[in-house]
Amino acid sequence: MMRTLLSFALLFALCTQPLLGEAQTNPGGPISEPVKDTSGNNVRAGADYFIRPVTTIPAICRRPGCGTGFALASTTPNKTCPLNVVVVGGNGQPVKFTPVSPNKDGVITTSTDLNVRFDVKTNCAESTVWRLQSDGSTGKRIVSTGGVIGNPGKNTISNWFKILKDGNDYSLQFCPTVCNTCRPACGNIGVVQDSNGNVLVGISDQPYKIRFQKSS
Repeated sequence: MMRTLLSFALLFALCTQPLLGEAQTNPGGPISEPVKDTSGNNVRAGADYFIRPVTTIPAICRRPGCGTGFALASTTPNKTCPLNVVVVGGNGQPVKFTPVSPNKDGVITTSTDLNVRFDVKTNCAESTVWRLQSDGSTGKRIVSTGGVIGNPGKNTISNWFKILKDGNDYSLQFCPTVCNTCRPACGNIGVVQDSNGNVLVGISDQPYKIRFQKSS
């Protein structure tokens, strides 16, 4: 009888484990599911991806091709550093994702805290890891550089972002949960324009729908 009960318990435990790539539910939180690239494959930590906006933003972008990729650029006149995240034409520049708690298969999932880093070399002292900061010219919070990978806590709270499912596409959010005592001002990641005409990536009422294209 005892052997039968143990066998049943083991079978029940196996049957209730989520399959690889299957959506999972975070207790008290949104459903977490694998993020897919434009080819339908799982987005993985450490691989290079272009962040591709689903639509251009003609109300802001007046340059041909603007609104098709994310890249780094200096937005301060007569200065080459620091670099901010901007919307540009073409593919933009590739990024890598590093989740706060990597799973064994390396799949990036939605609603999970992660770091984003542009996989490019620059001449600036700051790292290419995304970091949310206030912008003096716009009075808004924008995505800049100089963050660090890992080390979750209050000292790195501005370095963590999330990928959210948005219909058939995705969007980004700043709402880190890596610090139990912190109360960050959450917001959607969209686009804002500064006085110089730069289209910056930052906190906006309207999230910017995006897709992830694997870099070949």
